[in-house]
Formats: sequence, C-alpha cells, structure tokens
Amino acid sequence: MKNTSVPLVLCFLLGACGGPAGDPQSAPAENPAIVLDAPAQKLPPPLPGHPQEIYTAAVADPARSDTDRERDAGRKPAEVLAFFRIGPGMQVFDLYSGGGYYAELLSYVVGPTGSVTAHNNQPYLGFAADEIATRYSGDRLPNVAQLLAENNELTLEAGRYDAVTMILAYHDVYYADPENGWEQVDGPRLLAEIHKALKPGGLVGVVDHYAPLGSPSATGNTTHRIDLDLLVRDFSAAGFVLEDTSDLLRNLDDDRSILVFDPAVRGKTDRFVLRFRKPQ
Repeated sequence: MKNTSVPLVLCFLLGACGGPAGDPQSAPAENPAIVLDAPAQKLPPPLPGHPQEIYTAAVADPARSDTDRERDAGRKPAEVLAFFRIGPGMQVFDLYSGGGYYAELLSYVVGPTGSVTAHNNQPYLGFAADEIATRYSGDRLPNVAQLLAENNELTLEAGRYDAVTMILAYHDVYYADPENGWEQVDGPRLLAEIHKALKPGGLVGVVDHYAPLGSPSATGNTTHRIDLDLLVRDFSAAGFVLEDTSDLLRNLDDDRSILVFDPAVRGKTDRFVLRFRKPQ
C-alpha cells in the first residue's frame, strides 16, 4: 500500500486506542429503552441450546495471543458476543475487521459448522499487515475467510449471513481521508447492502463510542464518536429494528467531547452496545 500515514481511525479500530472522561447524559426520548446511567450488567441469559460457556471458552482458548488477551479487560468480549446472541453454526460477517481480534473470537464461537467473513479495505490491510499475517498464518482459523472491498464497493450475496458485527466501525461512515485511501462512505448504501446480506431475522451487533447527545454527524470525522440517536435513526431508516441495548461498556467518567485517541483515555471510552434485527 502506498500510503505512508495512517488515518487516526484505524489506530482505534485495530485496538490501539480508547476513550475519555466526564458528562453523563439522559437517554434520547425516542429511545427510552436505552439506559445510559445503569450499572454494568452481568452476562445476558444464554441462547437456547448455546451454553454461556461457549463465550468464556472462546476467550480462554489457548491459541489466542497475549496481545489479544491484554485487550480483553476493556472490551469484555465474552459478554459482548453473548449479548449479540452469536452461537455455533452461524455465518457471521465482521465489517472492518482490522487485525482480526473479534474475527478470531467469532471463529471459536461459531465453530466448525459456522463461518466468519473478515472484511477489510486497503487502508486496514496496509496498517494491520503484520497482525493479519500472524493471525491467519498456517490456516490457523480455517473457518474464517478474508474479504477485501473498498468503501462503497462492498457487494454481498443476498441472505448469506445470520449476523453482522460492527465493532467501533459505524462512526467511520461519517469519516473521510481520501489522501490515505479512506473515501467517504455512502452510509445508506452500506446499510442496504448489510440488510440484503442478512437472512430474515438476522442480527447486527454494534459497538461504538458515545458522542454528546444531539451531536452532528461531523463527530465521526473529528472526535471519532457518534451520537447514539443518529445511529439508531440511520439503522431504522434502513429497515432494522433495535432489539436490545447493553451498558456493558459504559464509562460515565468519559468526556464525550474529546478525541478518543487522547492518551489519557485510550481504551476507556464510554461505549454503547446495541443489537438490531432484520425483520422476518
């Protein structure tokens, strides 16, 4: 890849960064189910036939790297994947997978009868080349397929997937850095493609950084955050239904007005965790 500088957004999405400190806010009135100031919750009830142990076992898998394990405390991946209700045998699409932290965990959860598609674009491939090469070397994750597609060029098979994960990725719909290969994303097109690719009843698991309530979309390009209500409106307009929310990654001391890459707050942003469904 010819780019010599890397968009800040890639630093965070690949796990090098985090978030800030201060200004809790009340839930958007149109989304009363979203409780912003609730205490951290425990694992949600297990999926029928999918014991909770599949998530803790995935995190504890001895094949995982020490680097990945160091990221776990701030990400709570067992709890997040349980909340997303991803289980054995599912076909999962990991959008902007980066170095593959979640793709590897998903591969263990879905098991040999399931599959994971780890999507990246060229900026991610250039930035995470070493991590990607190590993670997929020697066919160590045989149920994971890598997919390269640039922004606005992603085309997926209709009804292919049971679930899509968007981990710290959706705010980048409102990010642009064409000089470094990050073309402005056509958000409605992207969500339409995801909607098409999901089976009826398929789910979308989303994690992202809180921006102050009512913030403009420009925060995706400045502080690398997004207004929760804006994101929910975008997904609703694309035909998704907000099924549930979680406070697993809340940090009410986060100052949502500052850049998520600030060294003082890296890895500690106030993050929302959402589960959407494509209606049957």
